[in-house]
Amino acid sequence: MTRLIVHDAGPGVSVQDLGRPGYLAYGLSRGGAADRLAMAEGAALLHQSEGLAALEMAGMGGTFEVSHDTRIALTGAPMRASVDGAPLAWNASHLLHAGSRLSIGAATRGVYGYLHLGGGIATTERLGARSAHLAAGLGALIVAGDELPLGEDRTGGETGLCLPMDDRFEGGAVRVVPGFQTGFFPDEERARFEATQFTRAARGNRMGVRFDPDGEGFASAAGLSVLSEVIVPGDIQITGDGAPFVLMAECQTTGGYPRIGSVLPCDLPRVAQAQPGARLRFRFVTEDDGIAAERAAATARKGLRAKLDHLVRDPHDIRDLLSYQFISGVTAGHDEET
Repeated sequence: MTRLIVHDAGPGVSVQDLGRPGYLAYGLSRGGAADRLAMAEGAALLHQSEGLAALEMAGMGGTFEVSHDTRIALTGAPMRASVDGAPLAWNASHLLHAGSRLSIGAATRGVYGYLHLGGGIATTERLGARSAHLAAGLGALIVAGDELPLGEDRTGGETGLCLPMDDRFEGGAVRVVPGFQTGFFPDEERARFEATQFTRAARGNRMGVRFDPDGEGFASAAGLSVLSEVIVPGDIQITGDGAPFVLMAECQTTGGYPRIGSVLPCDLPRVAQAQPGARLRFRFVTEDDGIAAERAAATARKGLRAKLDHLVRDPHDIRDLLSYQFISGVTAGHDEET
């Protein structure tokens, strides 16, 4: 069996897939990748299922090796990547030869980068998924010395493919739908919420991310003592000092802070990828507009493979250059003349 060998790893590297839906009643949130669009991009680049597990790297990656030649793809927050010193393109697929060292450094934009492997990471499933849910004690962070089994690469397709880079790493506008508790906030507070620009604070992880407002914080008419209800990723809690806290993949399943609304799932990658200091605005949309946006996003994910292109490679960076066939017709013509 092919193995991914970890020589060193950053402080936030974990195995992630699409998580464990269906366990809210038992106190377990879905979990899974913080940037689900990055999972779809990796699947498109390798022509495999987006449900296969990959490595999620928060802030920085590490140094890795494979025991057999393996197809890989790099998506999510762009990070400095190289193989044996030769740079690799991001949002692209590559062939990683056995024994070569893949080095992934710090993110140049965004937060969460992803290393996908042909066949996916085949660690033991727990409750139907391979994702590490750190808040619930399922799985653990990846550390130096770990060896992760890989599944069979049934596709075995080409590499050297790339996708256009998305703009979700620079903050921007995030769409929000009203929820059951939105009415606790007066109209003027909701209008001010939309008009305010927020800065992604240093405080944030896979459970949630804080955003500091330019100006005063926000308050609900009900105060902070509201009925604890089911909460899901994307819900925006207004904390005691009036700052919004957007709940992420590993959020708790119930909470008592008032919620002013909920970020559309298709816009959550923009929240997850906002680096500390990134600027962001929230914009309310209707339920119908939210449904339409989700359908459009699903269609876009399904159409990712149609956007694949081939990398333009520098011959100096191709290790097995002599195995490629170049303009064979010209070679044949030369043979005939001689």
